[in-house]
Amino acid sequence: MEKFNLNAINNKIDYIKILQISDGQVIVIEFTSRQKQIIELVKENQPITSSKLAERLNVSRAAIRPDLSVLTMSGVLEAKTKLGYFYKSGVAIDMFKNIKVKDIKSKPVIVSEDATIYDTIIRLFLEDTGTIYVENNGLLSGVVSRKDFIKIAFGNTEVKNMPIGMIMSRMPKIIYTTDDESILEAAEKIILQEIDSIPVVEVIKGNDGRQDLKVTGKISKTTLTKLLYELGKGMWVSNENG
Repeated sequence: MEKFNLNAINNKIDYIKILQISDGQVIVIEFTSRQKQIIELVKENQPITSSKLAERLNVSRAAIRPDLSVLTMSGVLEAKTKLGYFYKSGVAIDMFKNIKVKDIKSKPVIVSEDATIYDTIIRLFLEDTGTIYVENNGLLSGVVSRKDFIKIAFGNTEVKNMPIGMIMSRMPKIIYTTDDESILEAAEKIILQEIDSIPVVEVIKGNDGRQDLKVTGKISKTTLTKLLYELGKGMWVSNENG
């Protein structure tokens, strides 16, 4: 089973590591050329003192003091008394723990439970999606994937009048996430369940204790891949920024 290797992308993520999250806003700032050089020097020579770093860069210690402050405060480097600076691994993982599902979720494709399989297949291709979510009275009742449609097609079943509810997966088989979960948690669910996407839901609790789910978005492998690309390019801004 394929897994995301977050440590393998640390080199890219480090260079845009300053991630500020406040009032629902996420801003990524790219490090300067000298800060990137410092990161690489520390990786190759850790532990290394500020004096040695300054010597390697052919500048004074005072000149790189602000750079070292930025890199330690952002969590890329760690300073230890009498030893010098160390590179902190797992930076990318920390970043992915801080970004919430609500920041990157995309628009879901939803049909009513009384829609026919035929109409839903057409919707699947028109929307160019791999998963369709099914609702009953505005609440999540099922999920249908491309695999489900392939199975029904091989069965030579009449699909023009058959309701989508006949082939969809129902609770408790539906794996979902919520706005406040981290994207690392959402990615783990997708990978462990070997599925293409999961719905983002709002949990609604009724007076009778029943728990219903309202679909507000989705997280897919495509969503996660796009995030990795945009982080690597320093282009990503949270959905909540508009």
